[in-house]
Amino acid sequence: MTPPPRHSAAQLRIDPIDCRAHGLCAELFPEVIDLDEWGYPLLTHPDIPPGLLIRAKEAATACPTLALRLTH
Repeated sequence: MTPPPRHSAAQLRIDPIDCRAHGLCAELFPEVIDLDEWGYPLLTHPDIPPGLLIRAKEAATACPTLALRLTH
């Protein structure tokens, strides 16, 4: 008997080509996003816990260049 498939967690991804270091994502979602010394985002951990999913969606939607993406 095979176990049921596990659902993978939602993840944030940053497109470094599209990112322009506005820093809005880190302001909206500091639990997961830090900024480097030039203002570019760094993910402290890409897997998003279910309790923070709404905040992750808000941060991705607010990105001015759409460089932050939420995947499932």
